[in-house]
Amino acid sequence: MFVATHNGPQFVCGQAPPGDGPMGQRGTYAIQGKFRGTMFEAPEFNAQTDAESIHAAIKDGNEDAVVDTLPNRSVAQRQEIKQQYKTTFGRDLEEHITSDMCQKTAMALVWLLCLPAQREARQLYAAMQGGGTDEKCLIEILSSRSNQEIKNICEAYTQEYGSSLEEDVTSETAGHFQRVLTSLLTGNRDESTQVNDALAQEDAQALYDAGEASWGTDETCFLRILCVRSHPHLRSVFTRYNEIAGKDIIVSIKSEMSGHLEDVLLALVKCIIDLPGYFAERLYKSMKGMGTDDQTLARIMVARAEVDMLDVRKEFKAKYEESLHSFIEGDSSGSFARLLLWLCGGED
Repeated sequence: MFVATHNGPQFVCGQAPPGDGPMGQRGTYAIQGKFRGTMFEAPEFNAQTDAESIHAAIKDGNEDAVVDTLPNRSVAQRQEIKQQYKTTFGRDLEEHITSDMCQKTAMALVWLLCLPAQREARQLYAAMQGGGTDEKCLIEILSSRSNQEIKNICEAYTQEYGSSLEEDVTSETAGHFQRVLTSLLTGNRDESTQVNDALAQEDAQALYDAGEASWGTDETCFLRILCVRSHPHLRSVFTRYNEIAGKDIIVSIKSEMSGHLEDVLLALVKCIIDLPGYFAERLYKSMKGMGTDDQTLARIMVARAEVDMLDVRKEFKAKYEESLHSFIEGDSSGSFARLLLWLCGGED
């Protein structure tokens, strides 16, 4: 158990410090420990009270009241609210939100009401439905999750849809891109923390020989190393690669690969080097220019609020010289923006 401080008073991890609503400073306190998210358990929580207030708010068309409640509860507390809602009103809360609230806001709230693995299984399933495949969604989720998270997603997918995630991904993709995703779906990456210097040097040379040093590109070599080796080991490999090639591994991948294979290998490398930075970049691109990729924006905000949003915010500000909070304010509106600001957790 660790302690978070906010303007003096102490709060036990898992409990929400006081905040001033979505425009306030809820996420700017210091946290000592691994958790770097912006969502906490609500003290004095009562699932029945929450279920009743949410039901009344939806009936009255008061979306802000729903938005102000759910991101201020923990994952476990939201599961209790769902269960109590169905017990009390004989209706699924997810279905009520979807049918009676703004589509974008409802989408994000429904994701909040899911357990992480169930949510990501649903997102992957949706990415493969319809006339095309949302490869960016597949890449984002599968490149950034741990072995156990991948296994949990695969299990949730089978429970939800009665089919294998690996088989469905295989049917929707092809070539080396398919092989990379299949490798990631095994959830079998080395997760040790030890770095073998000799092997790191050997891997760096192998990557150079497979790409920059040859006329063609040996994509299998990139897959074998980038999808299998541990993150600490690969960070050492990338440093040594720079020394051998005289350029960054990201630059080499951009010159040697193309299409979805390039996209997934770049995502893997970026996640290995700086995971919060990868998500900061994804958020920026979802809002940059004309139009907003609401699905990507909501998907990342919901997922990282449970894990490392404070670090994502920090990287966003460093990369783009504007806070994530203010970027969201300028790009979104209404109850959807209000929810995103709650998930952001505060201004930097």
